[in-house]
Amino acid sequence: MAKSAKSKWRNVASGLLVPIVVIALWQAACSMSMVSPLKLPAPLAVAQRWVQYLLPAEAYTADAGNWWTWAFSGELIHDTLGSMYRVAVGFAIGGGLALPLGVLMGASQRVYQRMYILVQVLRPIPPSAYTPLAMLWFGLGNPPAVFMISIAAFFPVLINTIVGVRQVDSIYLRAAHNLGANRRTIFLRVMLPAATPYILAGVRIAIGAAFMIVIVSELIAVPDGLGFRINEAREYSWTDKVMAGMFTIGMIGLALDIGMNKLNNYLLRWHRGLES
Repeated sequence: MAKSAKSKWRNVASGLLVPIVVIALWQAACSMSMVSPLKLPAPLAVAQRWVQYLLPAEAYTADAGNWWTWAFSGELIHDTLGSMYRVAVGFAIGGGLALPLGVLMGASQRVYQRMYILVQVLRPIPPSAYTPLAMLWFGLGNPPAVFMISIAAFFPVLINTIVGVRQVDSIYLRAAHNLGANRRTIFLRVMLPAATPYILAGVRIAIGAAFMIVIVSELIAVPDGLGFRINEAREYSWTDKVMAGMFTIGMIGLALDIGMNKLNNYLLRWHRGLES
């Protein structure tokens, strides 16, 4: 157990090495005035702006004994919650529609043939290309953003589910059939478990795609969120705040990916090559 924990921390330290070196070189270049602070502020300036973005203005004059009245009311938290809400709703809609359709297309050759052309025509269209339609159909606010996020999440889940269901080894299907399993049992006990790694991989990709599109949608359609705040900072040439927002997006993306990786490992404990 101790050896496993030590190995885990060694891997974390190894993963942090390159980012630390990059930040150190970045800080050194800024300290030697090799780049303009307007174009590339120093890491320390970005960190200071991130703290100011996290805490509201009254935090600097509030009574220390009443810290709980302001510590969780900053712009950053409000924007992050707004973005995450849109991601969650959009992903639930897109993934929720894609999963059953993907299962049907994977399990039924007739459904696959009838839906194939439509899916392949729509799939290459980037979600951001739907921006004019989303604004015409839904106006401003959350609905157009959720619509675009749903599209971004839909196709990764759909395609991976189709591939997962269609890649089930026919030997397993024949064996289950010879043992007397009916169609429902074969689907629930053979096809779905065999497709689960593909489905979870699609979910992982879809979450990343949804989070990228929420930033795009917030640049034009909503009055808050991380994307909105980055665009606002750009208009005022607050490069440090732009980068603080980008850093926040990156950290949330990292947290989501780590969470999905742990969930995958937990759900796929039975899968060959993963330890329980």
